[in-house]
Amino acid sequence: MKRQGKKLGILVMVTMIVSVLGGCGSSTTSTSSTSTGKSTKVAVVLKAINSDYWKQVKAGAEYAGKELGVDVEVVGPNAETDIAGQASMMEDQITKGVSALVVAPSQPSAALSTFDKADAAKIPVLLIDTDAQWDKKKSFIGTGNEAGGKVGGEYIAKNLKAGDDIVMIRGALGDATHDERIKGATDAIKAAGLNVSTVQPADSDRSKAMSVMENLLQTHPNVKAVFCSNDEMALGASRALKAANKSDVIVVGFDGSPDAINAVLSGDLTASVAQSAYNIGKSGVEAAVKVSKGETVDARIDTGTNLITKDNAQKVKDDLDKILGK
Repeated sequence: MKRQGKKLGILVMVTMIVSVLGGCGSSTTSTSSTSTGKSTKVAVVLKAINSDYWKQVKAGAEYAGKELGVDVEVVGPNAETDIAGQASMMEDQITKGVSALVVAPSQPSAALSTFDKADAAKIPVLLIDTDAQWDKKKSFIGTGNEAGGKVGGEYIAKNLKAGDDIVMIRGALGDATHDERIKGATDAIKAAGLNVSTVQPADSDRSKAMSVMENLLQTHPNVKAVFCSNDEMALGASRALKAANKSDVIVVGFDGSPDAINAVLSGDLTASVAQSAYNIGKSGVEAAVKVSKGETVDARIDTGTNLITKDNAQKVKDDLDKILGK
């Protein structure tokens, strides 16, 4: 009896170790198989995994996996600027022979050769969040970024007057998502007769944006508004402005992240152009599963935007908390 109990204890310990090691290898997995008995495995490769925005995308992707009964693995580097790291993660998923690859490319032009490898391996590629000029993609699922930028620019213009100075802080140079958001905001602001004094990169990083804003205040002390192409940078910029006793400067971010919503409620942030990050992840996986079964999906699936201000921030927060199970 003692020997049998000892063997049982060892078996339990080994099982626990295997479970822990398995959990270290992927962000999330939801398991089942198709009616043919072949397991459907969708890999979702994000630009990063450590911001509120990407956590929402991840949550949506995981939910779709559970609802559809498929394996979903969500991975991403620690920083959106880690182009090589993201490429390595995509190649790893191709080697695993996944059923479909859903990617938010950090730098689309740099990812094309990896997309070609997936296509050669007969793995369909769908793009989310950021589009790429690659004619073999099955679909692009995401926000109309230029249109969203225009919403933010129009809000700034409505609250200022012609001739006022605006500065912009953007994500990594070469990232098409940030290019489009900045273009939309710039067009709307210039159309209203306001000046866009400068556009500076801060790589979607809150601390970097704070430093950039501090420097901008030295060269543009009369700035009336700041448009940031994501919320992390907007939160950094607002922190710098608050420290400089310039809390009256309008700061508009982009994403509608939980931190940004809380900042809008507290008055630290003026507004955020919210895209449905959760639906981007959810719709991306749903489309990937259809494609893996040989079904056709729309070439472009727009998940829309809306502006979060103090008037609607509480409702948006309540809805988001339900989505994330808080």
